[in-house]
Amino acid sequence: MTAQLKSHIVLVTGALGTLGSAMCSAIAAAGGTAIRSDLAGRGAVDMALDVTKEEDWQAAMAEIERRHGRLDGLVNNAGVGTPGDVEQTSFAEWRRVMAVNADGVFLGCKYAMPLLAKSGAPSIVNISSASGIVGGATLAAYNASKGAVRLLTKSVALYGARKRPAVRCNSVHPAFIEGDMVDALVNRRPDPAAAMAKLHAQIPIGRLGQPQEVASTVVWLLSDASSFTTGSEVLVDGGLIAG
Repeated sequence: MTAQLKSHIVLVTGALGTLGSAMCSAIAAAGGTAIRSDLAGRGAVDMALDVTKEEDWQAAMAEIERRHGRLDGLVNNAGVGTPGDVEQTSFAEWRRVMAVNADGVFLGCKYAMPLLAKSGAPSIVNISSASGIVGGATLAAYNASKGAVRLLTKSVALYGARKRPAVRCNSVHPAFIEGDMVDALVNRRPDPAAAMAKLHAQIPIGRLGQPQEVASTVVWLLSDASSFTTGSEVLVDGGLIAG
């Protein structure tokens, strides 16, 4: 079975970032329709959506129902993260990271569920991180938020499994992927080239991941090719966690 999304309607949050753009392109290439959402003012999107605002989610679902009558897939991709240990991280920054990375995923799953239930093959894909499985001394807020996504995904999967058809829910856990988030991380260092080399050295495969490698995993999880997969954490990490 090939990972095809013919006629699938899929909402992608954080669609203007490196990963979001790759996911939208991959969904379209597989025959689906990607509804590109992101913050208002960031660029051209199909739908402005601040994932931390309950009213934005309610409005988005009402608009998707008006346009399409259903939703076949939801990719909770919007995310932020800044380094900081438990002492360095301000409470305001902690709350900002948790609001986007954890609250945003909760609200997406909550408000998309009724529309997903109208689909013949509904699927939610939550973008977590390798940092949602293993800790880092300087990633206090990010670790906590992405770990929350991992376990929320399992709860939603068990709840969704009771529906007919079942609403599947899985999490994807990338390691270091080439693009805006890694660039922001290394550019904060005194020696960005050395910081980038250190990231490469941490990956057993010996390189950073490519956005399309994450995107193809997302397409597989949205498609019928993964129809018996739910509540799973799918690593796209070049072997990082295995080490």
